[in-house]
Amino acid sequence: MTTTPTPPTKQVTPGTGPATGPVRTARSLAWERRRHSMARFWSSYRTHRAGLFGLAALALIALTALTAPLLVGSDVQSVTAAPGTAMEKPSGEFPLGTDQFGRSLLGLLVWGARISLTVGLLAAALSVAIGTLVGIIAGHYGGWFSTVLMRITDWFLVMPTLVLAIVLATVMSRNIWTVVIAIGVTSWPTTARLVRAQTIAVESRPYIERAKALGGGHTHIMNRHVLPNVMPLVLAQTTLGISSAILTEATLAFLGLGDPTVVSWGGMLQDAREAGAVSSGHWSYLAPPGIAIALVALAFTLCGRAIESVLNPKLGVAR
Repeated sequence: MTTTPTPPTKQVTPGTGPATGPVRTARSLAWERRRHSMARFWSSYRTHRAGLFGLAALALIALTALTAPLLVGSDVQSVTAAPGTAMEKPSGEFPLGTDQFGRSLLGLLVWGARISLTVGLLAAALSVAIGTLVGIIAGHYGGWFSTVLMRITDWFLVMPTLVLAIVLATVMSRNIWTVVIAIGVTSWPTTARLVRAQTIAVESRPYIERAKALGGGHTHIMNRHVLPNVMPLVLAQTTLGISSAILTEATLAFLGLGDPTVVSWGGMLQDAREAGAVSSGHWSYLAPPGIAIALVALAFTLCGRAIESVLNPKLGVAR
């Protein structure tokens, strides 16, 4: 009786397939999808000239703020070590002149970018975080709980944001964190409304019902299904919120409610007003901080509009 020889078993190296080569893990596939998504996003974003202009302006201002200690020195804020005399006109040594303490206005302008950008970024991040949390929770649970959250949101929405920020900045200690909190906790309602509407739209899709049928809990659905779908909206809202936060910080500083120990663009405007820059015709003291604030706000707005157009082409934002 003859026996048929058993064919030799192929040894498969872990992590490789018999015919398809290396087997890619779920993490590598996720990273590959992210890379493709970023490539598609950038390919579409760079067709927006206004968005590119805003991005270039922000990159230049951010680089200036990061390298401020190297460009102007860390003692530019010091009153005792001021290199010039009070209220000098623009010259070769001081291109924008000096303030009432003899400090270089150009150095103060460069250094002030650090505080203005930091406060704007942190305040916008806090505002968007609160709005996203409230919007997702209200849109997911619904019922009376959602109604209560939306009535609170409406109350914040109809109240003047600047007035609420002034009240908070007045009753709290005067420092950077007070300004961040004052702006963040008063400017979140718009984000909450937008995220709630998007959450309701996402949860009406069939795959959410399948996730619930398979035993997905509230936390799983909100974190794994709802949040990734509302993140594009959150990203666009963040870029738009930064410009508003910078303008609000400048307003609070101009009203004397900012941190007096640091230099910001709004604080420079307030110092120029107190020093009588308008009456003395010292426009190089007054104009550059205002132009810098307007330029940064415009740059963030252009970037935000371009991101909105890329993520949601139906908006029809003009390029």
